[in-house]
Amino acid sequence: MGTVFSFDIRDPRTPAIDSALGDAVAWLHHVDEVFSTYRADSPVSRLARGEIGLDECPAEVREVLDLCERVERTSGGWFSTTANGSLDPTGLVKGWAVERAAQILRAAGARHSCVNGGGDLRLSGAAAPGVPWRIGIAHPHRPGELCTVVTGRDLAVATSGTAERGAHILDPHTGTPATRLASVTVVGPDLTTTDAYATAAFAMGPGARDWLEGLDGHEGFAVAPDGGTWHTRGFPGTPGAAR
Repeated sequence: MGTVFSFDIRDPRTPAIDSALGDAVAWLHHVDEVFSTYRADSPVSRLARGEIGLDECPAEVREVLDLCERVERTSGGWFSTTANGSLDPTGLVKGWAVERAAQILRAAGARHSCVNGGGDLRLSGAAAPGVPWRIGIAHPHRPGELCTVVTGRDLAVATSGTAERGAHILDPHTGTPATRLASVTVVGPDLTTTDAYATAAFAMGPGARDWLEGLDGHEGFAVAPDGGTWHTRGFPGTPGAAR
């Protein structure tokens, strides 16, 4: 998927957790093989070119596209799998894949873990007994500094922005790069929707604040191109922390 994944497991090591970690890594490689738009032979690439139909793809392709359609409706079209003119569900796939990897670990007894997919995280349990997870969000304008710190248990954190990859998120209504925000961080209960909502919110621009306020269980924090910030009322973070 063109990014780095990492696992931070705070539970005592057991054979079941070791085995589950291998299964989670294998799962992420499988997702890359099926959904990568960089692989010409992936089912998603072949589907986009019309070489195969949806019924000929692995079952998870239909699952992901159904989830994408749901997010597209919820976001009023600000999330799209065809913003660049070709099928590309990667705005949801990474979060969905990480969420499933975290489920594999939890099923094996890893109750306190962090699965990180390119800076989008699924956090289970706590960092230590009685100690919540603390996640620093990189400032898009000031390398090496944080713009906020998210604190909590059992949550997902996803950030979309221009700091790492430039203006790579498209406005699906115009097909041009979205530039009205520098970054937006969304916090929610699972990474599948949280990651997709972060993509939609970034494309949406300043209007994302009201949209996020209306979403049950999700909160957001954004940095504008001029450095100004805003956050929803229930955002579980500390804006400006650790500057």
